[in-house]
Amino acid sequence: MRALLLLAVLTTPAHGWEAAREGALCTLTHTEPDLHIRLTYDPGPPEYAIILTRAGTPWPVAPVFALQFTGDRPNLITTDRHVIDGFSLSVTDRGFGNVLDGLQFNRTATALTGDAAIPVPLTDAAPAVAAFRACTDAPSA
Repeated sequence: MRALLLLAVLTTPAHGWEAAREGALCTLTHTEPDLHIRLTYDPGPPEYAIILTRAGTPWPVAPVFALQFTGDRPNLITTDRHVIDGFSLSVTDRGFGNVLDGLQFNRTATALTGDAAIPVPLTDAAPAVAAFRACTDAPSA
């Protein structure tokens, strides 16, 4: 029984923010029960990307995607250059300063497109975002 409980705990997705390096790629990830966020920086092009994957519900197709940040540095970032592929929504750009500031210095981020509004708590995101920024400034391995 204990082994089963331990296995369940170890296979449950972490809900914390995590920065890592995968080869030359810097990553920042976070998982909520209904949303997985993966932000990457590839020094090759250079290019940032964010992929938001919903669990069980596809993203509505809409002409604009927005991230609304609430907290100490509120901001609303919008784009019409997002790509929706069923459960995943992605955006790429050469700069993500406003996104990183929003994640690091606010309490909540809300992903908005069509009739979808998915809030993400940013509790404990700041240290992981700082680590991600340090990774993007470091030479790749």
